[in-house]
Amino acid sequence: MNSAEILSIFRQSEALLDGHFQLTSGLHSPQYFQCAKVLQHPCHTEKLCAVIASHFKGSDVGVVIAPALGGIVVGQEVGRQLGVRTLFAERKDGAMQLRRGFVIHPDERVLVCEDVVTTGGSVSEVIKIVQALGGKVAGVGFIVDRSGGIVSFGVPQFSLLQMDVVTYEPQKCPLCKQSIPVVKPGSRTQQHSITQ
Repeated sequence: MNSAEILSIFRQSEALLDGHFQLTSGLHSPQYFQCAKVLQHPCHTEKLCAVIASHFKGSDVGVVIAPALGGIVVGQEVGRQLGVRTLFAERKDGAMQLRRGFVIHPDERVLVCEDVVTTGGSVSEVIKIVQALGGKVAGVGFIVDRSGGIVSFGVPQFSLLQMDVVTYEPQKCPLCKQSIPVVKPGSRTQQHSITQ
């Protein structure tokens, strides 16, 4: 799939949003990729994740892991296509953790999957979990790279779509200065907030 085809899927699914958004990273942006609106359609999920699975097929992946909540669907489908176990890490008490009896075995090759990466914070936390448990990170696969290729995890990484989307520190956000209400559409909070 090329970038135009992927963007077409996002537009058809009404997943490219314009407005004033607070991202999971805390940064503000006039655009938001609501991957969940794409991933609610199994046909789109299968097509997009097939590209990630194909890219890492020769990497001897033994398990796929994703950060909750956004990456779970991507991780599950990539794991299904690779024929391996799929785990997820979740945030508890402010820190990403592996729970629910999930295990990563020493030297097991692990592919980290995510839907959208902006700063890479959640993915970096998952990588640390894998490494702390003795796993080997085979790579990171994700659908949208909002950093325009700037974020690097120090392992093989692959994204279907790279976009350099404008982000602002909250205290420097021109949308806040215009008193445009900020929306927090990510998985941590699903609410509208007043401007700062």
